[in-house]
Amino acid sequence: MNRQRIVVASNNAGKVREFNQLLEGSDIEIVPQSEFSVAEIEETGLTFVENALLKARNATQHTGLPAIADDSGLEVDALQGAPGIYSARYAGTKATDKENILKLLSSLRGVKDRQAAFMCVIAIAVPQGPALIYEGRCDGLITGEMRGGQGFGYDPVFCYPPLKKTFAEMTREEKNRVSHRGKAMVQLKDEFEKV
Repeated sequence: MNRQRIVVASNNAGKVREFNQLLEGSDIEIVPQSEFSVAEIEETGLTFVENALLKARNATQHTGLPAIADDSGLEVDALQGAPGIYSARYAGTKATDKENILKLLSSLRGVKDRQAAFMCVIAIAVPQGPALIYEGRCDGLITGEMRGGQGFGYDPVFCYPPLKKTFAEMTREEKNRVSHRGKAMVQLKDEFEKV
């Protein structure tokens, strides 16, 4: 049986790896858009949904294959939802994960309210027909320092209280079970025949 190829509309190695892990055991082959020389599209949307749709539609338009994109980010209550859709470029357009984390920790210095949520919107676009949208959320707290060596992005400072671990301290299985992206992927997997 032939495996269904789906393009991941991202050049973020961490996201591509997570999509592969979350779809392990399925008859789906995840192919990064870089294999088709598809460039990253500018995220001009004002919401996670708009940005996920922009990326998925761009990838399917350039490859002729179904494309999956996610737009996700960290929303911190004390920062009125920032960094939000700007999470990947919070400390600047070319900022590293560490630079973004250091800016976040600096912004929260002396702040007691550390409530935050990781948000994820996954969009699947097909060459013809409507796109599908799936959303996931994970509530947690921002730590005062980086902990753990797994994951990417803000994982070292996002603590999931029920496990008393940051995402960067969790095993892959633990993180996929509780994360925003994992929750959105469960919804997607349940309806995958629509694609």
